[in-house]
This record gives sequence, C-alpha cells and structure tokens, in this order.
Amino acid sequence: MIPPLIWVGAKTRTSTYTDPERSVYRSRNRTPGGAHVAHDLIIRNGLIVDGTGRDGYTADIAIDGDTVTFIGDLTGEIATREIDAKGLAVTPGFIDLHTHLDAQVGWDPLMTSSSWHGVTTVLMGNCGVTFAPVAKGDEQFLAEMMESVEDIPRDAILNGLAWDWETYPEYLDSVEKLNPALNIVGMVGHCAVRYNVMGERSLSDEPATAQELQRMSDIVAESVAGGAVGFSTSRILLHVVPDGRYVPGTLAPKDEYLAIADGLNAGGGGIFQAVNDFATKAAHEFDLLQSMSEACGDVLFSGGVGNGDKRSAEGFGNFLNNTRANSGRITSAGMTRPSGSLCGLAQISPVKGKKWRALMDLPTLEDRVAALRNAATRAELVEEGKEKGMWYDPNHIYPLGTEFTPNYNEQNGVSIAQLAEAAGVHPVELVIDRLIESNGRELFNTWFFNRNTSDLEDFLALDHVYPGLADTGAHIGQICDADATTHYLQYWYRTRGVVTLPQAIRKLTKMPAEVLGLKKRGTLEVGNFADINIFDPQTVASGQPTYVNDFPGQTGRLFIKSRGYAATIVNGQIVTEQGNHTGARPGRVIREFARA
Repeated sequence: MIPPLIWVGAKTRTSTYTDPERSVYRSRNRTPGGAHVAHDLIIRNGLIVDGTGRDGYTADIAIDGDTVTFIGDLTGEIATREIDAKGLAVTPGFIDLHTHLDAQVGWDPLMTSSSWHGVTTVLMGNCGVTFAPVAKGDEQFLAEMMESVEDIPRDAILNGLAWDWETYPEYLDSVEKLNPALNIVGMVGHCAVRYNVMGERSLSDEPATAQELQRMSDIVAESVAGGAVGFSTSRILLHVVPDGRYVPGTLAPKDEYLAIADGLNAGGGGIFQAVNDFATKAAHEFDLLQSMSEACGDVLFSGGVGNGDKRSAEGFGNFLNNTRANSGRITSAGMTRPSGSLCGLAQISPVKGKKWRALMDLPTLEDRVAALRNAATRAELVEEGKEKGMWYDPNHIYPLGTEFTPNYNEQNGVSIAQLAEAAGVHPVELVIDRLIESNGRELFNTWFFNRNTSDLEDFLALDHVYPGLADTGAHIGQICDADATTHYLQYWYRTRGVVTLPQAIRKLTKMPAEVLGLKKRGTLEVGNFADINIFDPQTVASGQPTYVNDFPGQTGRLFIKSRGYAATIVNGQIVTEQGNHTGARPGRVIREFARA
C-alpha cells in the first residue's frame, strides 16, 4: 500500500481536506526573516526516474506554476504544498500515442480511463476517423462512421459535442474550451478530409482528380498550420461505414498520400499515422510507410506480432532500422498483451443465439445472473451454446478471473477450451458456472490480436516500438486497454523483469514525446512542464474492466481503474491523488511542435 501523501501548507493556507487516511495537512511557517519564498509545490525524497533511460536517483523537485524549477536538495526550502514521495518513483507523465477520445472529451473532460493510469498527454485523431473537417450537414455521416469503426455511439457523439466547427483548427479551438484534465494533441483524419472533398465518391476505389488532390493537400496544410500534429489514415479492411463500404481512404493510391505529404510539409511538417492492411497486402503497405517516411519525415504505424507461429519481431526490427537509416524517422506502436474483445454479461454474450440474446436483453446484470441460476433457462442456454458454439473459438478465449488485477494469461495461458476439457464439461457450461460464481462480474478475453505471445516480448523490446495502442475512448463496450501504461509496468517491468524501470519509463515518456515533437515534455528537467507521476513501482497495477452506464443517454462502456499511483500532475496541478480525481482540469491543447 502506498504511504499517505504528506501535504505541507503555507502559513496562510487553510485546508478543507477531510480524509486523514489519504493525506495529512499541517501548517509550516516561512524561515526566519522571510528569506525564502515558498514554491508552489515540492516533491520530496522520491526516486527520480527522469525519462532519459538513466538510472534513478533520490532528490527533491520544486514546481512553480506549470514548470519544474529545481531538482536536487531542497532542505530548508518551503512550499505551499508538499508531497513526501519517499519509497516512490517520480517520473515524467506518460504519453499515449493511440487514443480515440475525440468524442468522449466532450462529456468527460477528466478523460477516463487514461487519467487513472498516469497518462498526462494523449494523441487523438488516430486511424483516419475524425470529426473535422466537416461541412454543415455532414455531422451525422462522421458520427455514424465513428460508431461503425470505433464503437462510440452515434447519438452520444451528436448530442455530446458542440459541433461548432468546420475546419480541424476550429475543432481544436472547441476542445480547448472544454478545459480538459490532460494535455491533448490532435491529428486530422483521412476519412473526414476525403469525404469533405469527394463526397460519396470518397468511399470507392475511384482515384481523386488533380484538383481534388490539391484540395486535400490544402486542407491538411491548413490543419497542420492551425495546430494538428499530423495526418492519420486507415487502410485496414475491418474499418467500414454502416452500409459495409470501406471508410474513405482505405483504397487510396500512393499518389494521394504523396499529395498529403506535400500538405504536411507546406503546413510546417507533421507525422503520418497509419493502421495498415498487413493481412492482405503487406509488401504494398510497408512500401507505403517507407515512401511516406521519405516524403514527410515522420511516420507512426500500428504493429503487432500476429497470430501464427512465424516470428515477426525480427522482421519489424529490420524494417524500422532500415527505414530510419535510409528514409526518415518511423515508429511503431504495439499492444502490451493479447487482446480483441471481452465477452460476458456486460455487452458481448459468450454465444450468439436467440436464447442468449433474450438473456442479454434483461435490464440489469442481477436479472441476467438470476436467469442463469434458473435450471430451465440454464439448460436452454447450454443447449443453444452446444448447437451454435461460442461466439469465438474457445481455444482463444481466456478468463480474467475475479481478483483486483485481471489475469491476461500472457504466459502459459489456459483457455476456456482447456479448462472445460479438464473439467469434463462443454465450454459454455464452464462459462455459465464462472458467471454464476462471480455474480456476473467475470469477463473473458477474446484474443483477436497478438496470440503469438512468444514473440511479443521481442517486439516490445525493439528500440523504435512504443508500448501502447490503448485505443482509449473506442470500442467502449467491447474492450478496454486504456491501462496499457500500467500493464506495461506491472507485467513487463515487475512480473517478467524484461525491462528495467528507467527503460520502461523512457518508452512511456521521452520516446513518444519525441515522436510527437513535444517541447519541454517527456523528461524531468528544470525548465520543463511539470507533467509528473508519483507511484509505487512494486504495487502499481491495473484493475478489472468494469461496465458502467455513464455516457450520454446512459450508454454503457467499460473502464479500468488502477492502484499504486500516489499522484498524477499535469502542468503543475494535481489531477489525481491515490486514484481519485481532484477536479483539476489543467490540460492544454498542444499546437506547437518541434519539427526537423
């Protein structure tokens, strides 16, 4: 358990804090004669892991306003507030390069679940799906596309956002007015740009005209000049609009991307982000990434180790190294565990059938569990499960258990199929028994991605691979990987020991900051912005995914909390303390970047 934070008030400060088990406040006078001016905040006695990869060291940190003003021995100095971080790590705030919080920030400016996992800066606008540019009347198309691709409810998007913009810079202006808790970096999406220029033709494989290419390039230039960090696209064939057509840009030829690269450069430079179709045309996709690296200098793409026996980490490593040496900077983001979707009694049922659909239509979780306990209903559900099979191959479905920290079965995992065979029952019977035993709370992780767990360690260890792909804000009823930062520390650093703490922190802070071109963020240095985490490396852990109905219209979603974080600070203000939000919302929409 994390020791209580010690807060020290200035002489004139009056505390209204009421939980003595979580924090202790006391008064402290200034030094005799008033020789010292109080800092706004001092963090004392922490293990400073500064994000550079260097070994940690014990020191104090002073913060004034939004800036780190001193690192060293602050004995004798005073502050309006102090945190005793003895026994805890003090690191830069984590940076999440793959979120879809573009909509959620409109009604959840605290930006959960990211803010519970040490994240202080998020990148939005991934996978080509954004809400700008938008012509008046096209809002519904963009909302329905986002729902189809990222499982964010259309009505929540349409009713939960102001829609007071047309261009991407105007969208950033609107987000800025929300006073988010975390820093936000945004990209303009291919889907919105192409649809804005080509209309319905954007959803086909028809190439853009020369005039349309120029218009797309101009929109991208305007977006980047106005604060977008770059441009994103989706080429994966799983991303479709509601009628089943591929999202705009999926089938775009290379010359369209090169025109977009011209726009990026004309706007001042920016990153090109992609989710690629490695499944059906890997050679073409790698060529596109390399070409864009040459054309615009910065590429970020989603990578993974796949589901087969072939080891792919070495191939990814060679591609990244060769591209960096001969073309331009390129980085890959990868999941930290096998993932895909969670089934249970929340939203996705273990069986797709009429009887199971009726069960899931019951209004509450308690009602569904009661139905499972009914012998006649159970028999019908088992019969349907045996007839239709589970919704996915039970050899690739794994129970998370019911402890605070889920068991993601990353190493030597035991699937539902294996557990059922050992128990001499059908997999559906096993799932029903576990659901009854857990009062309907247990979830089961379906492995769509990264089944090749023997290769995942090597992939995440590559120099230019960032551990993440959290997808926070997307697939809200299907999966929640927003805890990727916490899981990386908990599993790859502490449980497996395949990465040191300084190495892990570098991957979560300095490395993604460099990808985005963030100024004065990503490392703990005097003069940098005070985006800081204070946590216990020996206890930091993810909680169970939990289903709640807290989106507009009482739409349901999964969220994940954590333990082990003493505090997360954004721009000098404490956003979370001991896993609870303070109410502070000091985040900024970052619109200026360091570009080569």
